[in-house]
Amino acid sequence: MKQAISPINNEIKLQEDEFIVSKTDTRGVITYVNRTFMRVSGFSEPEMLGQPHNVIRHPEMPRGVFRLLWKTLESKQEFVGYVKNLCKDGSYYWVLANITLDYNSDGKLQGYYSARRKPQARALKAILPLYQEMLRIEASYGKKDGAEKSMAYLLEHCRQQGVPYDELVLALDR
Repeated sequence: MKQAISPINNEIKLQEDEFIVSKTDTRGVITYVNRTFMRVSGFSEPEMLGQPHNVIRHPEMPRGVFRLLWKTLESKQEFVGYVKNLCKDGSYYWVLANITLDYNSDGKLQGYYSARRKPQARALKAILPLYQEMLRIEASYGKKDGAEKSMAYLLEHCRQQGVPYDELVLALDR
């Protein structure tokens, strides 16, 4: 399904009580989406199942954040972060994502579970300049090194604040 969706400047805002839920296998291929996911993204369940989760990645979302996401999950830790996603019609929506490891009854990793909710406006206001600088770094280093360099920038910013990324995110959302 990976079609080029042209982003438009139209934000879809989640309600305070809404949660977007999805599950993927260990490679990030979608195995479950809830109704809120479908309503907000504009994609139907058949369109989403079997697709890589990055099908909804907005081009204005730093790749370095996703590099950190995968490194965090590979180290068997949960990931918490702000993500700008792309809708089927090109609109976008921001979420505060919490991604955890999903194990089967034998204790074997079978995939990932993501619950996402509406982020606080003040948190986005604080995170946007950081993400914009990460995008600038990625553009200057190119595809090969950009994600790694922007992730390093993000981690250095967090080090200077004296907190890991997940704690920075959670502090911004209070």
